[in-house]
Order: sequence, then C-alpha cells, then structure tokens
Amino acid sequence: MKGFTCSRCGEFHADFPMCFGAEFPDYYFSVPLEERKERIELTESLCVVDDAHFFIRGRIKIPVIDTDEGFCWNVWASVSETNFRRTNEIWNEPERMNDPAYFGWLQTTLPGYPETLNIQTMLHTQEIGIIPVVEIIEEGHVLTQEQQTGITWQRVTELVEIAMHG
Repeated sequence: MKGFTCSRCGEFHADFPMCFGAEFPDYYFSVPLEERKERIELTESLCVVDDAHFFIRGRIKIPVIDTDEGFCWNVWASVSETNFRRTNEIWNEPERMNDPAYFGWLQTTLPGYPETLNIQTMLHTQEIGIIPVVEIIEEGHVLTQEQQTGITWQRVTELVEIAMHG
C-alpha cells in the first residue's frame, strides 16, 4: 500500500509503515533515570536490569489476509536467566537456529490491543543478524488470534494510525 489519508490527523502520509517497535522493555522505565547507567546493561537486542531481569528483543509478525504482506511489532520479552545466558553463548553461532524456542513474558505495551504486558510468548531464534520471532501464546488474547489468523488492511491501517498518533 502506498500512503494513506489518516483518519486521526486528516493528513496524507506518503509512507505506510508496516513495522513499529519499542527501544526498551517496559521494565526499563521502572528504574529511575539517574540510576539507569549503573543498573541497566543494554544493547540493541539484549537488556539486563539489576543482574536479575533479562530481556531479549524480538519481532511479532502478523500476516495480512489475502496478501504476502506482514505487519510487525518489535518488542521485548523477559526470559529466564538460563535462556538469556544461552542466547549470549550462541549469539554468533550459525547453529543457534536449532535451539528450541524460549518461553518468555511480553515486556512491551502495544497500542491498539487489550493489555499486552506480561502475556505469554515463545521466542524463536533466527539466523545471525535476524532478531527472534516472537510467538504469542496467551490463550484468548486478541494478539494471539491475529497472529494466528491474520488481519485485514483495515485493521493494519487502524494499528498504524494508533501507533503514529496514540
């Protein structure tokens, strides 16, 4: 889709973004700003808070019905220390794709959905250079259903408008 007229601001947006995301896990914001340098270790894809809370960045892919397109959210999930350490051990290994998926809890609030914080996920490691795919497994959640069955272009437009304008 090439551009759209936004129902929220009334303007034509030439770009139609198909991916939005969070720079930090929501838990990051629970640490006071003046303490973040000391208490948080952060890279583009990994985060540790207080040597006790472990997060991996991943991507939720949602198919768009009747197209080859996909809408995505870049998100963070908390994982066990064991799985986090394992991720670090194999981060640059081509065989990492063969590791089983890791259970996690979504740590990103997504606009346009009922509460997404702390819903159940599985993180599927991808080839080197590609962030994990996040599978939502929270029973009965709208996001789980949309990931499994896909969404219409109308829903994509709604999510884009919400993500761009709140």
